[in-house]
Amino acid sequence: MQSTVLVSSFAEIAREKEIDRDTLQVIIEDVFRAMIKKRYGADDAEAFQIVFNPDNGDYQIMHVREVVEDYDLEDPVLQIEASDALRIEDDYEVGDEVAETIRVEDFGRRAVQTALQTFRQRIRDIEKENIHREYSEQLDEIVVGEIYQQRRKEVLVIHGKTELILPRSEQIPKDRYRKGDMLRAVVIRVDRDAGASPQVVISRTAPVFVERLFELEVPEIYDGIIEIKKIVRLPGERAKMAVVSHDERVDPVGACVGVKGSRIHAVVRELQGENIDIVPHTDDTIEFIKRSLAPAKPIAVELNESLSPPRARVTVPADEVSMAIGRGGQNIRLASMLTGYELDVYRDIKSDEEDVDIDEFADAIPAEIIQRLKDIGCDTAKAVLELSAPELARRTELPEESARKIVLLMQAEFSDVEAEPMTDADLGPVADEPSEADEA
Repeated sequence: MQSTVLVSSFAEIAREKEIDRDTLQVIIEDVFRAMIKKRYGADDAEAFQIVFNPDNGDYQIMHVREVVEDYDLEDPVLQIEASDALRIEDDYEVGDEVAETIRVEDFGRRAVQTALQTFRQRIRDIEKENIHREYSEQLDEIVVGEIYQQRRKEVLVIHGKTELILPRSEQIPKDRYRKGDMLRAVVIRVDRDAGASPQVVISRTAPVFVERLFELEVPEIYDGIIEIKKIVRLPGERAKMAVVSHDERVDPVGACVGVKGSRIHAVVRELQGENIDIVPHTDDTIEFIKRSLAPAKPIAVELNESLSPPRARVTVPADEVSMAIGRGGQNIRLASMLTGYELDVYRDIKSDEEDVDIDEFADAIPAEIIQRLKDIGCDTAKAVLELSAPELARRTELPEESARKIVLLMQAEFSDVEAEPMTDADLGPVADEPSEADEA
């Protein structure tokens, strides 16, 4: 195989992979020097010169050696005897430099095939590096790709010529994927294992996805007039977003909602109907907690920052407890995530004379369980009934069956149905007391 043919093969591969000429030149020189080193045991830059002609893309490998007296040869890579030099050209003298062209075919067929393999590997390495660099620069940015395969644990998306991975954990539960559909998501990480191609992972559940969607719909956010302080989500269900305006003439909530809800509706549609509450941010913690529980309007907030995480006791009107907690506890959970406080909602007993204080159940519920109910703000029967049994179990750390018994007891208070009293066994499994042997 001649040098021009080999280089043409290199150039064709480079065009397919969109490798620029300068990079191509560096790779080809490295490949040729590897061939030289294997054949001659050295690739001294002065002894072997690779000449590139940018006009026709041709390469020449020149072996440069110094002419020495016959029998004075010490290094055949750097020197050539005078008699051998004269066979190349009859006017060489001792001390001159002889530049001899090395033909690619002189390396042998196996060496040429190895060179092609090495070249392809270098191209693959460059591709991997380019993908890693390109998508590392696009972290937390939206990309739009075409769905081409759906697997059990992930969806594969093509963006340009790169394969993106959307894991199940990063998918909105209500999403439906069909091959050929276009998909929007944000790049959240670029995984790179040794030797393997980088894996670009995208997400539709990350809070930053909502932020980027609002940047597209709300010019004031893109321009920095309105700042998104924090976003929390229950993907596909509900989200809360705290915003602040750096221009007192611009209402941050109104700007995000848009005329007749045009701006926020565009985001909601992309998120498969995920409801978004926009909360005006403030540095006043108590006021921020009140705002975060909208649509409920808390009467009072008491902070306890000695705990970790810090807690807040929130008192709301009796008829707004359900709004404060939300369906399945969504509203209070998102408000806690947004503010960083574990929120315990208490009913304003003065506004609900028909309610029953939780202490009235002391004969049917163990004292420790009553205390756990109080700790989460359930100080009355109706406050307990605002929570589902699973949510009550989660917040009190009781077994779900015990939570159901509590709910039945509260329901019985407002009906003629009798409910079974609870015992200490309803606290759930307790760690064994350490024996004397263990303590020793």
